[in-house]
Amino acid sequence: MRWIWIVLDSCGVGAAPDAERYGDEGANTLGHIAEAAGGLRVPHLARLGLGRVVELGTPAPAEVIGCYGKMRERSVGKDTTNGHWEFVGVVLDRALPVYPHGFPPEVIEPFERAIGRRVLGNRPASGTEILKELGDEHMRTGRPIVYTSGDSVFQIAAHEDVIPPESLYRMCEIARELLRGEHAVGRVIARPFVGRHGQFVRTDRRRDYSLRFGRTVLDELTESGWPVVGIGKIPDIYGGHGVTEKVHTKDNMDAVDQIVRWGRTLDRGLVYGNLVDFDSLYGHRNDPVGFARAVEAFGVSPPSVGNSFWSEVQR
Repeated sequence: MRWIWIVLDSCGVGAAPDAERYGDEGANTLGHIAEAAGGLRVPHLARLGLGRVVELGTPAPAEVIGCYGKMRERSVGKDTTNGHWEFVGVVLDRALPVYPHGFPPEVIEPFERAIGRRVLGNRPASGTEILKELGDEHMRTGRPIVYTSGDSVFQIAAHEDVIPPESLYRMCEIARELLRGEHAVGRVIARPFVGRHGQFVRTDRRRDYSLRFGRTVLDELTESGWPVVGIGKIPDIYGGHGVTEKVHTKDNMDAVDQIVRWGRTLDRGLVYGNLVDFDSLYGHRNDPVGFARAVEAFGVSPPSVGNSFWSEVQR
């Protein structure tokens, strides 16, 4: 009476039929990073059946013990919000707004008036690269950095010594209230960072402010008395609904540690975790080799938990 559900964020296995609408023709993330890295060495994932779904470029195991297959999204759109809400039973019939040229004046100007400051950036960008470009100016001026991506997101980055996290969270709450109607983005994201010139680093105080799209399987579980442990960004994606325990994580391996801990502690219910580093640290930076090594760190034997994680899975 226990489920453990792990999302390897952005680890796609092939383009969907509507990929052309999003400029993603030929997409196959795991296949392409395996090719770039000279093969993916993930024996445990391969034994569960991953090599039957996508070419890993390494020898296939003699026996596969898991069930495996590909799923195609029914929702319109392609980002975190669409996929995770469909996972739990809500199919979105319209695409969430995206901003390939930055946010228009009718979005930015009311936001600037509400927070009493002008913003920097206002364009699509890698979260790490925009800190290199605008971090120093932010430190001098105190103006928050606003940016977006290919997802339906309004992201606000601020140095913790310039705009403390609680103040940044308040800015995100203001943005969430303003972004309604045609500009109702899927998520507003707080992106605190620290450091100095040339060494800015995002911290683990990220917070997501998501729209709510309807009733989910998670709501059904919790209202029926089942524990649901949300690990990593899972609670934020669903606005805190349908989750009985919210577990903050620092990185992928910390999330794995938490999944193992809660998997051992819980004798009934759902442990639901997202490993976000694949996307945030490597996908957005277009680093296929780094991406591959991160997948291998999970799929070989996570160093923080030894072999216990995969022993639990295979048992």
